[in-house]
Amino acid sequence: MRDPRINAIGKGLKRRGRLIAEAVSPPKRTLDAVPAQRSTEAEAAPEPYVAPRAPRLVESPVFVLSSVRSGSTLLRVLLNSHSRIRAPHEMHLRTVHVNLSRDFTADAMKALELDKDEVEHVLWDRLLDLELARSGKELIVDKTPPNTLMWRRLHRCWPEARYIVLLRHPGAVIASLTSRRTDPDHEAIEAEVLSYSEKLEEARQNLACHVITYEDLTAEPEQVTRGICDYLGVPWEPAMLDYGSKDHGTFRPQLGDWSSTIKSGRIQSARQADPNATLSPRLSELAQAWGYPS
Repeated sequence: MRDPRINAIGKGLKRRGRLIAEAVSPPKRTLDAVPAQRSTEAEAAPEPYVAPRAPRLVESPVFVLSSVRSGSTLLRVLLNSHSRIRAPHEMHLRTVHVNLSRDFTADAMKALELDKDEVEHVLWDRLLDLELARSGKELIVDKTPPNTLMWRRLHRCWPEARYIVLLRHPGAVIASLTSRRTDPDHEAIEAEVLSYSEKLEEARQNLACHVITYEDLTAEPEQVTRGICDYLGVPWEPAMLDYGSKDHGTFRPQLGDWSSTIKSGRIQSARQADPNATLSPRLSELAQAWGYPS
């Protein structure tokens, strides 16, 4: 019979040899260590969701498109003096935003067939409807000059909106802005006027709009306001020219013109552009396109 101690010694030697062999052998590659194959084609990003247009409470609002310092506050109070037209102070819809603050909020809105833009459009529409209801009138006009910079979005929001394009000689706009600022940056002012002028020309060329000039509005207010009333489908009212007898709210900065001219309650002649002032070639081109002398 074989001594059991010899068997134990043999098993120990075999186990020791196996451990030594594993220690000196190179590591085995596992499936986790194999690098994933790289895709040869980038995956296409999904198209962003664009919501359908929701119903509007105010289907056909009216927007005055103009540059700053172009007489839009005068036009506002003339229109607001009409018994059927509400033209409040500048509403600044462009700065009214919604915030989809959580990751799942956009999905929640998508389930309601809304996206961020359309939620904002619904809010803007509700603001117009609320102001119109409070006034007891039929038509609402927003005359905020920066609306000019987003006229395409307004048109997308309200396909049936109507537009009054109010022009003023670019040289007169520059002069007015320069006189209102304590330390005017002439280069910045001309760039600002150019940006408004370019958008006005885009709107004039692409929208079925009613075009007037500030110079004509102050020189022939009855004729110009009669044309606006015809465009809006309401009868002209003589009371429109006596805006000083009506309450139009407070005249103050950020809500429109607050100068002594508008506070006077009287239509005053527009200051003309300096004929000796030099405009950039593009502003000169736009002025001529609008019917002003070169």
